[in-house]
Amino acid sequence: MENGMPLLGDKIPSMTVKTTHGMKQLPEDYKGRWLVLFSHPADFTPVCTTEFISFQKHYAAFKAVNCELLGLSIDQVQSHLKWTEFMAEKLDTAIEFPIIADDMGKVAEKLGMVHPGKGTNTVRAVFIIDPEGTLRLLLYYPQEIGRNMNEILRAVKALQTSDSHKVACPANWPENELIGSQVIIPPAADEKTAAERRSLKDSFDWWFAYKKI
Repeated sequence: MENGMPLLGDKIPSMTVKTTHGMKQLPEDYKGRWLVLFSHPADFTPVCTTEFISFQKHYAAFKAVNCELLGLSIDQVQSHLKWTEFMAEKLDTAIEFPIIADDMGKVAEKLGMVHPGKGTNTVRAVFIIDPEGTLRLLLYYPQEIGRNMNEILRAVKALQTSDSHKVACPANWPENELIGSQVIIPPAADEKTAAERRSLKDSFDWWFAYKKI
C-alpha cells in the first residue's frame, strides 16, 4: 500500500508512532487484539471532545471484546496531554487509551487521513484492524458530524462473529427486522445444497438461509 487511502484487506504498514502513552509500533504492538484506530481533526474542538468522552465511556465494552482504541491527530503530544488534562479536570473523564501525536502528519498522510482542502486537519476516519494487522472496515466522517460509538462497537462484534462462525451479519444485527439476532449462512454453491436449503425451517430460499449461534 502506498500513501493514500488504504483498501480493505490491506495490511497496516509498520510504523513507529509517538503517543500519550509513549512510543508504540503499529500494528505489531496490537498483535492478537482488535484495534480501532481513529483520527480527529484537532484537539480542543467541541465535536472531537464529545467523541473522546464517548469513546472513553465505551472503552470497557471495547476491551471486553479484545479490542483497543487508539486516537490520532496532527498535533503535538503536549497538546494531547493538555487536552486530556482538560477532559479529566473539567469534564470528569480520564482518557485511558493512547493518542498518536502525528505532529509531522506522516502517519495521517500514509493512511489517507488528511482532509482535502482543510490544511493539516484530519478527517474523522475509523480503521478497524484485526489481530493480524489487516484493515477490515473503514469509515470516513466529515468534520461536522460526530461518530456513533455503538455502531463502531457493533461492527467490531459483527466482524468477530463473521470470522468465528463463517457467516454474514444482516442489517442492524443483532436487531435485524427480518431475522433478529440470527446470522446468514453462506449461499449454496451447488444444486444438492440448494435443494436442501429450500427445505430448511430457517430459510427464505436456497440463497437466503439463516441460523442461531
